[in-house]
Amino acid sequence: MKTPPKFTTLGCRLNAYETEAMKALSQEAGLDNAVIVNTCAVTAEAVRKARQEIRKLRRENPDARIIVTGCAAQTEPETFATMDEVDTVIGNTEKMQPETWKIMAADFVGETEKVMVDDIMSVTETAGHLIDGFGTRSRAYVQVQNGCDHRCTFCIIPYGRGNSRSVPAGVVVDQIKRLVDKGYNEVVLTGVDLTSWGADLPMTPRLGDLVMRILRLVPDLPRLRISSIDSIEADDALMQAIATEPRLMPHLHLSLQHGDDLILKRMARRHLRDDAIAFCQEARRLRPDMTFGADIIAGFPTETEAHFENSLRLVTDCDLTWLHVFPYSKRDGTPAAKIPNQVNGNAIKDRAARLRAAGEAQVARHLAAQIGKPHHILMENAHMGRTEQFTEVHFDTAQTEGAIVTATITGVRDSQLVA
Repeated sequence: MKTPPKFTTLGCRLNAYETEAMKALSQEAGLDNAVIVNTCAVTAEAVRKARQEIRKLRRENPDARIIVTGCAAQTEPETFATMDEVDTVIGNTEKMQPETWKIMAADFVGETEKVMVDDIMSVTETAGHLIDGFGTRSRAYVQVQNGCDHRCTFCIIPYGRGNSRSVPAGVVVDQIKRLVDKGYNEVVLTGVDLTSWGADLPMTPRLGDLVMRILRLVPDLPRLRISSIDSIEADDALMQAIATEPRLMPHLHLSLQHGDDLILKRMARRHLRDDAIAFCQEARRLRPDMTFGADIIAGFPTETEAHFENSLRLVTDCDLTWLHVFPYSKRDGTPAAKIPNQVNGNAIKDRAARLRAAGEAQVARHLAAQIGKPHHILMENAHMGRTEQFTEVHFDTAQTEGAIVTATITGVRDSQLVA
């Protein structure tokens, strides 16, 4: 009797999307009795957790084949190949190829090489395996871009994902049409560096062009959402969409990383503090109900208390609501790892905690401001949905999963709105 493969996903939404693709590919190939771990490399801690998870999965599945893939497998194949628990290491390109899974399904006697990881920088196309319907029954995620051409000094991800590649607009529109036909009420555009979409396509369109094209050609799509963007790369068409398209949700997650100009320069970021503040002010002027999330790193090498205070003030200066706080983690192979003045670990933890506390205060402020306001809430299950700003709303009375419900917010309970 065949045992279907088991999957464990670590890291970002794009990894989760690609896990769904691997499930389909491995099923088509007939793979059985295998455990696939899709790893993350964003921090050294993420790699440590991947190794820990692999050891646990080996204990739980002593007779299964363990296949490790994802960004950590791409950037550190030897780290996983030397683990006794691991049978095969597959790169990020290889994991999306049907041929790889046919090899995996055919070979259970150890004849394949243990490491199947090629140079990801040579990849020029996005994976062609599209997933219709990944996400909840109400919300679907569409990968429109992969990789990154930038080289921020703290980041290992370009070496795990390769250079930026875009999915052509026509392919994206066709997929979204299929999703709408299946009943999805919200689509989220995802990628590693979303605002670089189009740079490698004919006529070099921009992300705003893609957004406007989707909204024009898929009129039955109720809600379009954008995942993380680099605000300095926001184009005129995207700003126009923010201002004029109510079906584009008023929630943007920004890759800000820091609030001090010197640290931003040492990170090799392309914006300064004032650029971030100006973008947030302009986006909110165009769309007063806009909310922002942001990635911020605490304890980057050479960061003083004064530098950190600029990051802390950025939370209120940009009026950020949803913070993703990353304690700086030294990543071998990145320029930042070679900077001599590394910040003390205890100071990093303290600064990260202070940023999180500031974020929690912003969330509480946002929640309180919604009381008495009507919202269009997309139901993720019978009792929980999300507003246009991605805020969770609890209903005591069961609602229809996948429906968009109009309701007035009556209170706040356990960091959720109540309607």
